[in-house]
Amino acid sequence: MTVQHHYWQGSFIGDEEAGRRLAELPAAVEAALASELDTETVLAACDALAAALRDPAHPVHARLAAHLPEGEDPALLAELGGHLDRRELTRKLRSELGGATPGRLHRADPRETVYEAWAPVGLVTHIAPGNAATVAPLSIVEGLLAGNVNVLKTSGADTLLTQHLMAELAALDPSGALAARVVVLRFSSSRQDWLRLMCAPADVVAVWGGEAAVEGVAAHVPAGCRLVEWGHRISFAYLTEETWSRPETLEALADDVCLYEQQACSSPQVVFLDTEDRDAVFAFAERFAGVLAARPPAAGAASPDGQDAAEAAELTTTELVARLEEHLGLTRVFSAPDGSWRVMADTRSPLTASPLHRSVWVKPLPRKRLITTLRPMRRYLQTAGLAGSPAEVAELARTALAAGVTRVTPVGAMHAGYAGEPHDGVYALQRYSRRVAVQADPGAFASVACLDDLARPVVLPAPTGPLVGKEDVQEPGRRLARADAELYFRSGGSTGAPALSVFSYDDYDTQMHAAARGLLAAGYDPVGDRTANLFYCGSMYGSFISFFSVLERLGGVQLPLSAGPDHRATAQALIDHGADTLFGMPSYLWQLLHAEGDALRAYGGLRKVFYGGEHFTREQQHTLRDRFGIEVIRSITYGSTDLGPLGYQCTESSGGVHHLHADLHGMEILELKEDRPVAPGETGRLVFSTHARRGQRLGRYVIGDLGREVPGRCPCGRHSPRFELRGRTGDVMRVATYFLNHRQLQELAEGPGGHRGELQVRLDGGEARERLTVRVERTGSTDTGRLREVLLTGYGELRSAVSEGMLELVVEAVDGADLDRSPTSGKLLAVVDARGRA
Repeated sequence: MTVQHHYWQGSFIGDEEAGRRLAELPAAVEAALASELDTETVLAACDALAAALRDPAHPVHARLAAHLPEGEDPALLAELGGHLDRRELTRKLRSELGGATPGRLHRADPRETVYEAWAPVGLVTHIAPGNAATVAPLSIVEGLLAGNVNVLKTSGADTLLTQHLMAELAALDPSGALAARVVVLRFSSSRQDWLRLMCAPADVVAVWGGEAAVEGVAAHVPAGCRLVEWGHRISFAYLTEETWSRPETLEALADDVCLYEQQACSSPQVVFLDTEDRDAVFAFAERFAGVLAARPPAAGAASPDGQDAAEAAELTTTELVARLEEHLGLTRVFSAPDGSWRVMADTRSPLTASPLHRSVWVKPLPRKRLITTLRPMRRYLQTAGLAGSPAEVAELARTALAAGVTRVTPVGAMHAGYAGEPHDGVYALQRYSRRVAVQADPGAFASVACLDDLARPVVLPAPTGPLVGKEDVQEPGRRLARADAELYFRSGGSTGAPALSVFSYDDYDTQMHAAARGLLAAGYDPVGDRTANLFYCGSMYGSFISFFSVLERLGGVQLPLSAGPDHRATAQALIDHGADTLFGMPSYLWQLLHAEGDALRAYGGLRKVFYGGEHFTREQQHTLRDRFGIEVIRSITYGSTDLGPLGYQCTESSGGVHHLHADLHGMEILELKEDRPVAPGETGRLVFSTHARRGQRLGRYVIGDLGREVPGRCPCGRHSPRFELRGRTGDVMRVATYFLNHRQLQELAEGPGGHRGELQVRLDGGEARERLTVRVERTGSTDTGRLREVLLTGYGELRSAVSEGMLELVVEAVDGADLDRSPTSGKLLAVVDARGRA
């Protein structure tokens, strides 16, 4: 039976088949790169695998635990799961590549039609070390996040953990895109022919190991291929005179030494003192030896007798040489009787590598000689742990960085990292990527914010899990971790009590950039438009703040006026500052334009209106065009407080038709009474699944709106799905045993009725029958009797309810200011149900 040590694009194979496929590697890479790999596909699969690795009862955990190196704690799988978590990987993408979708060609500057993205280099060949089980799989994941095909070599002595881990990851991606980009081979470095075949077609070769390992691989790296060295590094601590005698400093330093038994690159091998006094060096070494002596051995640490023979020989030799130099007055050695630790004080300053295993050099190094002493070792320096006053730390940090150090931390925190931290002075994802740009014709691409929208649809994992509503996410939202609950908004309350929504700033930034791209698609010009932001502000309501942020990201000219009761002052500000574009709620803009119609028509400068939260009716839009000269009237965005921007209009969209923000959300349209998809073109409940949220998981969220899919590709050329809003589920009223729809009443009033103002429905109870009052904004031509007749004639169910004596229909004209509105957002309340009021 052939031993299958290798994992190749979804299958386990033996040596003979691996050799054959290696010879055809270039063709396999080209075939894999022919299809796109969406970042979300990688994040979703990694997140699912992370959950399995953190759960000891999960079958995947049990399968992978069987491949752990002998003696390795199964907790290693949970640690690995922490690195694969969506939160951590998203932070990594943001830190290293600037966003969660770095491969999409977005405008580098919203005011120019130049598109930039991070593109994969192509093939990344990884040469993994044999002493760190997590390095190999994490290196592949980095390559996948950058979109590359990845071929990785593990040591011939390694277990098959990486192979099976990658197989489990690929199994979580039904598209097969991940499997197509992963090859893991297990062989000895003596097989130079295989190593040569791995490296020959590579665009990047990443090597983990010391100088010998790097040199052995470098010989096979072709010209023009990027060699990325993740080699061994040396770290040190540097203590000022003010701090080196403090007990807490010594304890913190011992923490850095004992954690990982100095096996990490960030472990201090040398302690430098800011002095030239040899006696101070010897005295410190003696005190520090006492602190190490009090430390228990690390759990699972090998005894000196159990160490590798070469390591044991190096420890013995280093200590013996140091003791011999004591006779010359150069050194002083303090060590444990059992050899479990040693502190070697040396009066000479140059950096000396430690034999590790709690072996520490202590040396004098005045800060004035710090650069001169350390710079010759700059290729090997990594972390400097500093102890001093704030002013000293600031000065010493700059000096250490100039000497070649890549990390500076407090003493006691040399192993502590943070999400998105660079490794050895570089970002891995940038090393595995190329920065690419496309320049496009400004005239033809003026409304195109993302070039990929015209090239292909976004492919996201299918939504799973139960349907959820607002009440299902409110309480979990309040319990978000503090790091994810940085920005609080309340909804406008137009369809119920205001609800709380919580965001991290990263998520908010992602959403504002998406809304900005949607606004460009709708015809907003950040160079030429002068915008008055007239959304409501205050009471934790998010519209004004959000569109302030959107304009900031677009670099557009903005007058942050907000909606206010003084229409005359607002109109005067528009005129004085030359505003030509209005952002706001339709009901507020309608009131403003009619209250100050004479002044604004005389001004004649208004050209564009972008509205949100409600809709302008067709008749209202005709009025804006005919009476005020407005040329562009479009939705500024379709969204909700909790989900953020969901859809946007393009220059080919009208009415309630929007494109889906497909890089943020998936969408389903389900039947009104059954949780199954509607027939093509039918109206149903809109259900959204958000993929780009760090804190909250908002999958299969029933937003409360009705809509239908618009078939076919949009004339604008975008591939993102289109849908038409058809009202809210709350707009369907159960009245007198009939279901009546607010939208149908409004369409009848506008069309046959010729009404050009706002319309609101009020429901009241009664002893004999219910009453439905259609309240319309009073205009010069309002005829309530005619409107009532139009409604009864055009709406069969309404006519039946009235003729059967079950419902009283009233049509009344009122001033626009007397219509009921949300006190927070100013939205017109479409339906006011007062039947339950006393």
